[in-house]
Amino acid sequence: MSGTYRKPNKPVGNWLIILACMIFGMVIGGGHARTIGAGFSIQVWRPITGFIPPLNAADWTYLFGLYQKTAVFQAHPITLPAYKALFWPMFIDRCWGRLIALTFLIPFVYFWRTGQLSRRLTLWALAIFAAGIGQATYGWYMVQTAMQPGVLSPPPAWAGPHLVSAMLVLLALLWTGLTVRNPNPAPIPGAAFLRRLTTACIVLILCTMFYGALVATTNAITVFNTFPTMDGQWIPKDFLALQPLWQNFITNQATVQFCHRLLATITALTILTTAVLGLRAPLPPSLHDNFLIIAALVALQYLLGMTTLILAAPELGYIHELNAVLLFGATILARHSLRGATGAIT
Repeated sequence: MSGTYRKPNKPVGNWLIILACMIFGMVIGGGHARTIGAGFSIQVWRPITGFIPPLNAADWTYLFGLYQKTAVFQAHPITLPAYKALFWPMFIDRCWGRLIALTFLIPFVYFWRTGQLSRRLTLWALAIFAAGIGQATYGWYMVQTAMQPGVLSPPPAWAGPHLVSAMLVLLALLWTGLTVRNPNPAPIPGAAFLRRLTTACIVLILCTMFYGALVATTNAITVFNTFPTMDGQWIPKDFLALQPLWQNFITNQATVQFCHRLLATITALTILTTAVLGLRAPLPPSLHDNFLIIAALVALQYLLGMTTLILAAPELGYIHELNAVLLFGATILARHSLRGATGAIT
């Protein structure tokens, strides 16, 4: 959306950035629900009235009865009080999603009616909202897989795209909000190579996050808990044990963990190299600060990943996931700040 806006509009830009931050809040809630095993706890979807909690014993009996039909309950039966402990985190996460929708719709109508949205920005904002609705719908169908035999957690083939699509919505909101606030980037001579590198970093982070979601949903942190080798091997045994071949890259614990390790290492080295080059380049002080933050976040991210793996700790993996989103956001900010980068120093 660069070059679309001519005059800065901080209220509209701030609105979009707030929505991006709320997506991060959704990751916090959804990641927590998944970590405690609550992802399948609510087997009804009421987009409009779903903010109303169970009000009486009959409501709880109905919801608990649906949960009792899931494969995870049949494998690990729990009591009604234990079910309630799973229900509330998932309920809050869904309510947060509805709050995001309201935070979009109410200001959108106001900005549109007051003429603060161009036709192009109006259509783009509606497209982002439609993507958000698609994300919620996709999430519901993923939750419904609990009714399939043997499905004890969100399937990897669903969870990976679900996380990446959420990050793409966050990217669209953050980029557009920053552009509305600052539509005319200042020229930065000789920094075009950093623009290309930060773009590569964003793509690598997304790919690594995709495989991070697969590691979480295949429970791959319970195997090969050594580093840097995988039980003494650089390429693990059973790396391509499944048929058809592509299935290994989605559900094989050995394969998805290997891919995540490899992508994480490539991503970390690329980001650190980019940050060092950025710190050495003649850039505005704010961009230098941005590259320092990125370097710190990626170092922390790699350390969290190694520790999560060695300890086989899902709770630490949850922190690892949240830090990945912060790293993603910081890298987007750096890339956006480099919109005015040119190829040569004049």
